[in-house]
Amino acid sequence: MQEVIYLMQTQQWFFLLTIGLVSLCIGSFLNVVIYRLPIMMQREFHDECRLSLADELKNSNKLENGTKQFNLIKPNSTCPHCKTPIKAWHNIPLLGWLMLKGKCASCSAKISIRYPLVELGTALASLWVALQFGATELGLLYIFITWVLVALIFIDIDHMLLPDHLTLPLVWLALIASVLGYTISPSEAIVGTAVGYLSLWTVFWAFKLLTGKEGMGYGDFKLLAIFGALLGWQAILTIVLLSSVVGAVIGSIQLAVQGKEHSTPIPFGPYLAIAGWLTILYGVEIQTWYFNLLG
Repeated sequence: MQEVIYLMQTQQWFFLLTIGLVSLCIGSFLNVVIYRLPIMMQREFHDECRLSLADELKNSNKLENGTKQFNLIKPNSTCPHCKTPIKAWHNIPLLGWLMLKGKCASCSAKISIRYPLVELGTALASLWVALQFGATELGLLYIFITWVLVALIFIDIDHMLLPDHLTLPLVWLALIASVLGYTISPSEAIVGTAVGYLSLWTVFWAFKLLTGKEGMGYGDFKLLAIFGALLGWQAILTIVLLSSVVGAVIGSIQLAVQGKEHSTPIPFGPYLAIAGWLTILYGVEIQTWYFNLLG
């Protein structure tokens, strides 16, 4: 194991190859997380309702194919159309989709291109982080955070939800990383967490008091708290401004293309996650450009 670590630290090509291949596999697993975690949360909610209301929610723990066990490991992956189990070699990240030419081997139904794009995007984003930070503890920390951010982005796109199952562990991980000396000081991390959370919490309640509507969810507060814990309170304004600009532009284009009204709610989490990720990589450069723009 020590030899592998030494090789990764001394041979960049080996480090990048390892990160790329591992991230492709992680991307394949993230597709499972993106699909199954919201369903698992819904079933947990049904269980709580049944216990508190003594209501027999029939089939609440059953999948469409009748299997009761449902988590990130079981049941095995199947075609969503014909329910045929997917063979191991068809599950190879990216290559499996290419071998099948984007169709189910059994029923020839189209397989969404999003699956290989998530795998490829996870690998490319991880390699980007690896190039910036190298084979260091900080680099590995940010690569892991990148993986979780990918899952959060697509879950929020699909369900307008940023699960506590993913956000809260990242908050604690960021705080522990500060204690271990990998990022900023613990005091800066704690203040950054508080500022990140309370800044959007304040905007949320101000907007709700003025309009009677909820402009964002509590998951957004926790997501910004993660970046505050990693980068400090000074980075919060940069992330909020960057995510707001990107969100306004892309969101408007998306609504126009889909023919929806501007009042249609859109998830803010993906823009917040992308802005925070870019600030991790290029925070100093972004802030310098911004202040230069202001003169």
